[in-house]
Amino acid sequence: MILYFSGTGNCLAISRKLAEELNEQVLPLVEATKIDLTKEKKIGFVYPTYWFNVPQIVYETIAELTLPKNAYYFIVIPCGAQAGNAIWTIKRLLRKKGIKLGYCNKIRTPDNSAVGFGRNPNKQIWKFDKFAQRLNQIKNDIAISSYQHHYAWWDLASAICALPFVEKRVKPMLCPACNGNKCIACGICVKVCPMKNIQIDNNKKIAMGNNCATCLACIHFCPQQAMEIRHNPTPKEAQYHHPDIKLKDMLLR
Repeated sequence: MILYFSGTGNCLAISRKLAEELNEQVLPLVEATKIDLTKEKKIGFVYPTYWFNVPQIVYETIAELTLPKNAYYFIVIPCGAQAGNAIWTIKRLLRKKGIKLGYCNKIRTPDNSAVGFGRNPNKQIWKFDKFAQRLNQIKNDIAISSYQHHYAWWDLASAICALPFVEKRVKPMLCPACNGNKCIACGICVKVCPMKNIQIDNNKKIAMGNNCATCLACIHFCPQQAMEIRHNPTPKEAQYHHPDIKLKDMLLR
């Protein structure tokens, strides 16, 4: 079983490619709380790095799961550059649950948060070719239940970034808001938000909650480019999703 959390499809695409090699099922992580995992022999977690650590929803969901202690566990982190403490944090959580992590690694993918800093994630497509060999190696390692830990160490700089007072200042920098002058209330942002943090009110206006994971799915899939960060226009050419993942794939979550 491969459990994933994905905003723009990087983690979903990686999960599917791993599943083809491993003959495993792919399931959104948030759906895993509804099924029995205790008989699974191999369980993988595929999730992104948000601000040098694991997304809070990923941590909270894995903490909630009832997991078998005798299964083979692996973690794969698609990320723009640095994994930070995203692997170390979940490795420690699994240890607290009495579970030994078998394998972990990262693979670089286009950084969907780049749009929040005025950059175009689509200009990072070169990463797919450059790191294709690593993905094949990761698939081969997991297929034989290899015991290897990559990028699983604790990092001081990442830990500082995750401190509450730092996160409180930085997180708003990547929290989307709706530009009502562009929005047509099509509801796509509501459907792609994995946190169910976006609603359409009775006046056909977008209402944002306080539970944003900063996955930026709403930014990248809005057909009107109405979702913006810090009131900066979202260029259509900078909207990104994994080339193998379409909107319909994200709506299946």
